[in-house]
Amino acid sequence: MLPTLERVKILFSSLPAHGHTFPLLPLAIAAKAAGHEITYATWETFHPVVAALGFETVHAGGDMATEFKRVVGDRTLQDMDPEEVTGAAMRVFGEVLPRQAVADLLPLFRERHFDLVVNESAAFGAAIAAKLAGIPAVAHGISKPTSLAHLPALKDILPTLAAEFGVELDGTNRLGFGGPYLDIYPESLQDKETLAEYATRVPLRPVAFAAPGELPAAVTQGGGKLIYLTLGTAFGNPAVLREAIDGLAATGHRVLVAAGPTVDLSALGEPPANVAIESWVPQAEVLPHTDLVVHHGGSGTTLGAAAAGVRQLFVPQGADQFTNAETFTTAGAAKQLLGDAVTAAALTEAATDLLADDTAAKIVAALAEEIATMPSPTDIAARLPEWADQQ
Repeated sequence: MLPTLERVKILFSSLPAHGHTFPLLPLAIAAKAAGHEITYATWETFHPVVAALGFETVHAGGDMATEFKRVVGDRTLQDMDPEEVTGAAMRVFGEVLPRQAVADLLPLFRERHFDLVVNESAAFGAAIAAKLAGIPAVAHGISKPTSLAHLPALKDILPTLAAEFGVELDGTNRLGFGGPYLDIYPESLQDKETLAEYATRVPLRPVAFAAPGELPAAVTQGGGKLIYLTLGTAFGNPAVLREAIDGLAATGHRVLVAAGPTVDLSALGEPPANVAIESWVPQAEVLPHTDLVVHHGGSGTTLGAAAAGVRQLFVPQGADQFTNAETFTTAGAAKQLLGDAVTAAALTEAATDLLADDTAAKIVAALAEEIATMPSPTDIAARLPEWADQQ
C-alpha cells in the first residue's frame, strides 16, 4: 500500500447559491489551514466570496438564477404549485447545471492534476467529471440526506444523466456516485433507512459561515429576548415578512429582520419601534445572541440555529425547507406554520409559546450537544489525504 499523501491538491465545487456554497467553506478553510492546496470551482458570482478566503477560483457550471429563469419564464416561485417547482428544480439541478459543469471541469481535470474533488451533494456535474477523469471524489452534504425512495424524480434523472456521459452509478451510496459522503445533519434526526442507504456516510459538524460584519445595534443594545426573522437569500417574500413582522412585534420582544437580497426594504413599510430591519446581517455571529429564530427552513439557518442551541419557528417556502420544518417539529425542537396559517396572530402565539416552552429548550440543548460532538471541519480535513489520489 502506498503511503498516504500529507499535502494534497483539492478542488472544491458547489452550485452558485448561499445554501449550496456556504456549508462547504468551513471544511475548505480547514483544509487550507492544514496545508492543502485548494481550488474552488463555481459560477463567478461566488468567486469574490471564496477568493477572499485565499482560494484559487475557476469557472464551473452556470448561473442558477439565470437557468431557473429560462426554465420557468416570468413566473415566480409564489406563482407555481409545488409540483411545478419540483419539476423546474429537477431540470435545472439534474440536467442543465450538471452538463455545464462537466463541460467546464473535464478539460480542467485533463490539463491539471488534482488529488481529490470535494463536491457538494447537488453538484452532480463535478462528481461526474471527477469520475470520468479518474479522480476520487467526496460528497459534502448540504441538507438532510433523504432516501432515494422519497425522491423518485431524482432517482430517474441521475441514471439517465450518468449514462449520457458513460458513467456507471453505484445504486445506493451517496445518490449513486459512491465514495465518502460527509453528512452535516444530526444522526438523531434521521431514519434508519436513509442511514443504511448512505453506507459511506461520515459525520461532519455543521459550522455556520457568513462573511464577517458588524453586529446590528438590535443585537447588542436593549434588554429582553431577541427574535431573529429571515426568509434567506432566495425565498424572500415581502407579504410573508410583513405578516411576520407584525406578529413578532406583538410579542413585545426585540426583533431583528434580515430581509435578504431579493426584497426591497421599502416594500416592508415603517417597522414598529421594537423591530430593526436590515438587508443583510452576519448571521453566523447573530445566532449565538438569539432566543428564537423565525425562518424559512433553509438548511444553513436550520443547522446554524440548532448548533447555537436556539429554538426555531418555521414558515417554509420551498425546496428542502418543508423537510427541515417537519423534522425539527416532530422532534419537539420547533413549531411550523404553513400556507394560510402564516398570520400575524398565529406567529405571535407560536413565538410566545416557544419562548416559554421548557421541554423544547431541553430538546434544543440536547441537539446542540449532539452537534458539538460531531467531527469538526479540522478533524475531517485531516482525513482528506486518505481519500485522495495516491498516484
